[in-house]
Amino acid sequence: MHQLTQFFLNLFYKPFLTRYLKKERIWIFKNIYIKVLPGVFHPRFFYSTKLMLKYINTLQLKDKNILEPGAGSGLTAIFCAKQNAYVTATDINKTAIENIKINATVNNISMNIIYSDLFENIPFQVFDYIIINPPYYKRKPLTEEQFAWYCGENGEYFDNLFQNVHSYISDKSTILMVLSEDCDIEMIRKKAAENKLTFAEIVKKRIWFETNYIFSIQITAFHP
Repeated sequence: MHQLTQFFLNLFYKPFLTRYLKKERIWIFKNIYIKVLPGVFHPRFFYSTKLMLKYINTLQLKDKNILEPGAGSGLTAIFCAKQNAYVTATDINKTAIENIKINATVNNISMNIIYSDLFENIPFQVFDYIIINPPYYKRKPLTEEQFAWYCGENGEYFDNLFQNVHSYISDKSTILMVLSEDCDIEMIRKKAAENKLTFAEIVKKRIWFETNYIFSIQITAFHP
C-alpha cells in the first residue's frame, strides 16, 4: 500500500507542489508569519516540521542555547526564539539565509543567522539542543535547493554531522532529529553509533501515507 501511495504522490502531488512553490508564498503558523522564497523548503506541506514543533513545545527552552542547522525558512528557529531561547540558525542555501533574515525581522526575533555547511562556520560552543530536519534521500545534491533533500550517495551528510558534532555538545546536550520511514534509518543509526552517539526513538506518528519519527541523539554513556 505504501508503494502504491508513493506512486500516486510522485505522479500527481509532487508535480503540483513543484509548480506551486516556484512563487513566493506566505504561511501563518501559530502567530508566526512565514514567507517562503522559491527554492526554500516549505514547512507547510511536510508533516515533519509540525511534528517536531509539537514535540519541542513540551520542552523548557527558556535560556537554552539552540542550534538549527539547515533552518530553511527559519520557522523552527523562530518558534524556539519566541520561547526565550538563544538560537543560532544556519543553512548551506544562500536563498534560505536571506529567507531566515526576512522572517526573523518580520517576527521581531533576534538570533544568530550563519551561512554554513553544517558546522563549518559556527564558532565553537556548547548547545543544549541541536534540532535537525535533515536531508536523507541518497543522492548527490547538485544545486543549493537540493541540499534540503539529498544527503549524498552514501549518506555523507550524516558522516559530516556525527563526526563534527562533538565539538558543539556535552553529555547533557540532546540532538533532536526528525526522520521518515522513507529514509535509511539503520544507516543513520549506524553512523551515529560509529561516532559514539546513542540513537533513541522518542516519537512515532503515522499521518496519512507516511510514518515520521523523532529521535533523541546523545553522547554514549560508558559505565565501568
